[in-house]
Amino acid sequence: MAATKSQRVGSLVAAAIALPGVLAAGAAHAEDPPEHGLIAFKYLQYKDSQAVNVRYPYYDGSEGSRLNRITVKAPSLYLLVPMGRWSVEGSGVIDDVSGATPRYYSDVSGASRSPGMEDKRKAGDLKVTRYFERGALALGTAHSSEHDYKSSAISLEGRISTADNNTTFNIGIAGTRDRIDPVNEIVVDERKNTSELTLGVTQALSPRDIAQLSLTYSVGRGYFDDPYKLYDHRPRERDASIGMLRWNHHFESVSGTLRASYRYYSDTFGIRSNTLETAWVQPVSDLFSVTPSFRYYTQNAASFYYDPVPDTAVYPGPVGTPQFSSADQRLSAFGGITLGLKLELHLGNWTTDLKLERYQQRSDWRIGGKGSPGIDTFDATIVQWGLATRF
Repeated sequence: MAATKSQRVGSLVAAAIALPGVLAAGAAHAEDPPEHGLIAFKYLQYKDSQAVNVRYPYYDGSEGSRLNRITVKAPSLYLLVPMGRWSVEGSGVIDDVSGATPRYYSDVSGASRSPGMEDKRKAGDLKVTRYFERGALALGTAHSSEHDYKSSAISLEGRISTADNNTTFNIGIAGTRDRIDPVNEIVVDERKNTSELTLGVTQALSPRDIAQLSLTYSVGRGYFDDPYKLYDHRPRERDASIGMLRWNHHFESVSGTLRASYRYYSDTFGIRSNTLETAWVQPVSDLFSVTPSFRYYTQNAASFYYDPVPDTAVYPGPVGTPQFSSADQRLSAFGGITLGLKLELHLGNWTTDLKLERYQQRSDWRIGGKGSPGIDTFDATIVQWGLATRF
């Protein structure tokens, strides 16, 4: 029998307001296994560029006003198969990466665009979940391989809900083992190991409100340097603490849902970051929805990050002989803004979506102090297209 209009709208509301681990009160049993299988294809294209305004020593002026840096093309496939009180899900992705190879800070004179760099990453993951009356237990594994970097991971997650299904508690542990063999052979067969613990609680506050709090602590040991950057030497220990708060509210008067989240990050490199993200899910009809989004990110610099000194007696290295040092732009102090728009269409068991995001990063967008000097504006465009069907 075909679903009525009210049933379809109700499903859209439940999907729009849902947070990981629980649906709105009364919408569904919190730990029921999936009733349908799902197969989904995604294609992502990423491209970034950087202005050329700062003139460091040895700049020859040949790079033009902007430097096109990295392009990524990534098709992926996801499959979910229900098996009674069990489910099996897995995904695979192939990343094709190409572009310039910046070697030092945002100094374009240290970047090679011809021949540049090319790399291909193949990654996959598999998760098996067992559902119980008020809980679930999931075991997962993942592997990623590049020509100079290999990573393997394993995870275990448990969830349990209260009798009224309004509250869900979860705990997860994971371990990652990485092997690094850069082509420049600065190091050979280096290793990095990371262990992670996550605790969380999801609460249905009302039929229109859901909130979630999660806390994560990770311990990393091993090789954290970037072997392709000059004067990059980092501590061999990196521990991190992460707090995440999510809140979703459905506005019945306009049939829209506000999704909001805040994330705090702190690590032993000295980085402290704050992320605020909002999205508005607006069904335009039973079949079509629009989701604009906004994300703001800000961080201070790592304790061993150094700003380049435009003195040829020092450049491009750090002043003095510090134990640890890095001019990696990702470890600097900056702020970043991402604007996004997602369009989603439902036709029977089929769903297709298109998402466009535009990211810009600037030093002076940092909150709580000045950003790192001498970094040119960084821009990125991300386009994603997806197609999925239930079976």
